[in-house]
Amino acid sequence: MASAEAKLRNLSVSARKARLVADLIRGKRVSDARSILQFTVKLSAEPVLKLLNSAVANMEHEAHLRHLDVDTDEMVVSKVLVNEGRTLYRFQPAPRGRAMRIRKRSSHIELVISEKE
Repeated sequence: MASAEAKLRNLSVSARKARLVADLIRGKRVSDARSILQFTVKLSAEPVLKLLNSAVANMEHEAHLRHLDVDTDEMVVSKVLVNEGRTLYRFQPAPRGRAMRIRKRSSHIELVISEKE
C-alpha cells in the first residue's frame, strides 16, 4: 500500500489549537481536506494545508521514481498527529514590581496520506 508523510516542526501555534484543525481533516479524502482547509478560519489552517500539499508532492515524487500511476486526490488522510513543541518563556511586568511569565507554545505536526483500503 502506497503512503507518504510530511512533518512540520515548531509551528508557533499551541498544540491544542492545531488539533482543532487536524480533527477536521482526519479520515477525509485529499481533495475534500484541501477544500475544508481553504475555508477554515483558523491560524493553523494555512500551515496544515501547506503540509498536506507537501505530502501529496512527496507521494507524486515517489510514484514517479517507481514508475507508478497514482491519483493523489483520491488518497485519504490516514494519520494526523499534533504534539507539543518547545515552549518559549517571556516575561511581562506585573503590579507591585513583579514579573509574570508568558508561555509561547509551539507544536509539531505529522501528516500521513495513503490509499483507500
